[in-house]
Amino acid sequence: MSKDIPALYGSLVFNDKVMRNKLPKDMYKALKKTIQNGTHLELDVANSVAVAMKEWAVENGATHYTHWFQPMTGYTAEKHDSFISPTDSGDVIMDFSGKELVKGEPDASSFPSGGLRATFEARGYTAWDPTSPAFIKDNTLYIPTAFCSYSGEALDKKTPLLRSMEALNKEAVKMLKLLGRDDVTSVNATVGPEQEYFLVDKELYNKRRDLIFCGRTLIGAPAPKGQEMEDHYFGALKPRVSAYMHDLDEELWKLSIPAKTKHNEVAPAQHELAPIFETANVAVDHNQLTMELMKKTAEKHGLVCLLHEKPFEGINGSGKHNNWSLTTNTGDNLLNPGKTPAENIQFLVFLMAVIKAVDDYADLMRISVAGAGNDHRLGGNEAPPAIVSIFLGDELTEVLKSIEEDRYFGKHETIQMDIGAHVLPHFTKDTTDRNRTSPFAFTGNKFEFRMLGSSASVANPNMVLNAAVAEALAQFYEELKEAEPGHMEEAVHELIKRAIRKHKKVLFNGNGYTEEWVEEAKRRGLYNLVSTPEALKEFISDKNVKLLTEHHIFTKEEIFSRYEILLENYVKTIEIEAKTLHEMLAKDFLPAISTYAADVAKNAAAKKAFMPSVSTASEESLVSSLSGAYETLSSGLGSITEVLAHINEKISGMDSMQDAANTCLNEMLPIMDSLRKTADEAEAKIPDEYLPYPTYDQLLFSV
Repeated sequence: MSKDIPALYGSLVFNDKVMRNKLPKDMYKALKKTIQNGTHLELDVANSVAVAMKEWAVENGATHYTHWFQPMTGYTAEKHDSFISPTDSGDVIMDFSGKELVKGEPDASSFPSGGLRATFEARGYTAWDPTSPAFIKDNTLYIPTAFCSYSGEALDKKTPLLRSMEALNKEAVKMLKLLGRDDVTSVNATVGPEQEYFLVDKELYNKRRDLIFCGRTLIGAPAPKGQEMEDHYFGALKPRVSAYMHDLDEELWKLSIPAKTKHNEVAPAQHELAPIFETANVAVDHNQLTMELMKKTAEKHGLVCLLHEKPFEGINGSGKHNNWSLTTNTGDNLLNPGKTPAENIQFLVFLMAVIKAVDDYADLMRISVAGAGNDHRLGGNEAPPAIVSIFLGDELTEVLKSIEEDRYFGKHETIQMDIGAHVLPHFTKDTTDRNRTSPFAFTGNKFEFRMLGSSASVANPNMVLNAAVAEALAQFYEELKEAEPGHMEEAVHELIKRAIRKHKKVLFNGNGYTEEWVEEAKRRGLYNLVSTPEALKEFISDKNVKLLTEHHIFTKEEIFSRYEILLENYVKTIEIEAKTLHEMLAKDFLPAISTYAADVAKNAAAKKAFMPSVSTASEESLVSSLSGAYETLSSGLGSITEVLAHINEKISGMDSMQDAANTCLNEMLPIMDSLRKTADEAEAKIPDEYLPYPTYDQLLFSV
């Protein structure tokens, strides 16, 4: 039976339509003014909104409310309170005040703070973010909030993002007014994050310690077939996957999450979901919800959704493409080049600001996607390299080159595609091809930041991008504000000419997967921060601290706290993986090797006893090989224990968390990689019935 999708869409969201119907007209106008202009919210307005929000929530089955926030764990957090309020007669009423709406007091002591506060300093505050609509989930009213400490430091990912949006809005509006756009009063970063993920059977998942504890397989021989036939990409959806995607779409649409596109990805069992653009703040909230609902919906179908960046060795991992653009209150896309980009001054200024921002703060952009999981993707022939560069395409590259060289740019001729079969329609060819190897690519009217890992919040990358572009626009404004009346076009031309000469080193339209590009990038002076510990050292450089403090994105203390949190997260991730690998080898894999080797030896002895002349060379070779693997892996268990102790000494002693992270990178990961190689080679020789866990062919091809 078909459903009324327009009626379903947003049915569990306290959206503009609901607010218009539920709020008095003056209160609705006051709230809209706060949302659109960032003005202070008065308590009487908050009280009115709280009453309307509670009535609507109760009508839709809600019994509780929660302040929903995004701490530095990388996940979301919530504490549920009921609407009930006791009366003198012993009954209860359903009550919710403006004070309860705008402020909550969760215990902040157990959330990561990076040294901003001591454990005994427990108080924290959640503050309502009226720019992101409240919604109902699991019979609870969810109120999106920011999260800060008792002394006011940001302890979440949302607050810095909101600060960066304000900084970008301020500088973009100033620039547009300088260019004669007095009609523009606000500029928003808009984001559409594409989300990749894997689906595996839940019963099989439950038999893998590594998937349960780490989200990725730590050992596992490759299946006979992987992605080499290229038959899974955009292939027909299997019934079980299709049913899952259908239910997921409906759950997302109820919450106004504009899920648009779904398809199979390159690797077996891998898929993708892409939404339509939204304001950055809402897009971040919606991506967090999307990841949560992906997992919950999978369970209903007997599946598990894996969001790790590299769940399986030897096939593509998962990322997400962060499509980013700039939109004015008048509906203009500032990154739309129009039909004549060489003559579009507004576009050229903002394009050049993005190029400058990426060149100046490529290290921060790399840091914004850093993590132990993403280190397995970046630089492989499946994801962008760790070197941040920009793909513009042929036309825009030629436009900027013509400005640099002071020559006329002729309009590109429109080309009609003729595929050769008369029955097929002709259509206009795009002015440039796509480059899937580029970390930061212009794709028509937006930039696509492709380095993000699948499990990560999109808050950090967008915060960095917003702040860096705000700084570039601020510097451009200082250069252009003294331009003589009527000579702005010439001033812009000279500015872009200077800027392109300085920043063109970050432009690269070629193949980012080649070793030649690595060498070329080095000659250009570009960063190549291949690991998270290496990247994070740059976070606290003077240049980056200056950017983030001057635009009020962070205080200096907040920057250093995040530096510590990110390092600690990296170290803990590697420690958990090392302990899990130790446990899998000791309790699962080594007994399997021993049992199989003993059975082979027993069978060989029986053959010899029955017929002394028969050869048992094959059995002897196999037992010897398995015994060698057993000894290597047993010795490796001791190495893991030794390095874990070394890491803990650094954490508890006088060494820094950076030293501990370096030890994880330089000592622990090589041991784990070596043990994996040995285990995978041995696994390939052992029959499935001896293995205590499902193999790659079962995991990747069972759904």
